Amino acid sequence: MNWNNEKAIVTGGNGFLGKRIVNSLIQKNCSSITAFCRKPSPELREMGINVINGDIRDFSSLKSAFSHRTIIFHTAAKAEVWGEKEEFFKTNTMGTENVLRACRINEIPALIYTSSPSVAYPCGKNIEKINEDTPYPEKYLSFYPESKAAAEKIVLLQKEVPAVSLRPHLIWGPGDPHLLPRIVEQARKGKLMRIGDGNNMVDLTFVENAAHAHILAAEELRNLHKCQGKAYFISDGIPVNLWNWINFFLNELGVQKIKKSVSYKTAFAMGLAFEKIYSVFNLRGEPPITRFIASQLAHSHYFDISAAKHDFGYSPIIGEDEAIRKTVESFRMSSC
Repeated sequence: MNWNNEKAIVTGGNGFLGKRIVNSLIQKNCSSITAFCRKPSPELREMGINVINGDIRDFSSLKSAFSHRTIIFHTAAKAEVWGEKEEFFKTNTMGTENVLRACRINEIPALIYTSSPSVAYPCGKNIEKINEDTPYPEKYLSFYPESKAAAEKIVLLQKEVPAVSLRPHLIWGPGDPHLLPRIVEQARKGKLMRIGDGNNMVDLTFVENAAHAHILAAEELRNLHKCQGKAYFISDGIPVNLWNWINFFLNELGVQKIKKSVSYKTAFAMGLAFEKIYSVFNLRGEPPITRFIASQLAHSHYFDISAAKHDFGYSPIIGEDEAIRKTVESFRMSSC
């Protein structure tokens, strides 16, 4: 595939994953790169990236932005664990419908949709090396996976736009605005507690590996269409013991290891109580814990990524040691 002939646009291009995809496109010498973002993005503009400010909930702005493009990377989403159901579905589901409509009208030949493995999570169970044949669960503990699952079904069931759905698991790395900063902050305050027995294994996805998977899927979709209409789990390929990994990371930062623990049953009950309190009293922010977070932190969840390896040649380009080194260095620099 000759990226010199491609014109790509990344929704959520100023986000954690979106920026890495933009960087990967620069390295590929993509002829035209545009970031579609809700907020001004001076950092991207300084890099010479064309930035279009808009909202995926606004179809007209997408329709105009997608004109004369050849590849769409749709990473924009409301990626939170708490909030109003309507807001999740407006952004994640209806927003994705708008993306597809804009693709159809502009006859876009390739759409790479960023989904989540949480669309396949059953409630309160261990998930061990499942593959893409695993059906969607009937119930979800959070509106985020529920709305993402609804969006993924729309992407994969339609036939007009060549599309693929990627499910990178627990994206982490330098610049992470979500997962690691919260863990470190809570640990520094002495508030971080292990949930469950501490034996749960999980997959992680270093952000550069996640971006690499998106590029490979785009190339395959443009060339042979082998991955068209399919979903793929993406990860670093080797599950880790979650709590050992967190303690190792904290130790590298000079932060005290986790000493407190609570059972999953207790944490789940606490999450349910906090959810009810926040709902009844319409409290702002996120509850200290939710049922979804309790389940995530207490159970195993790792996946079979052989389909991505087979269909578009995915394998991690950054190993765990290098990924840890880069991330620890970035955290140390940000705290200076």
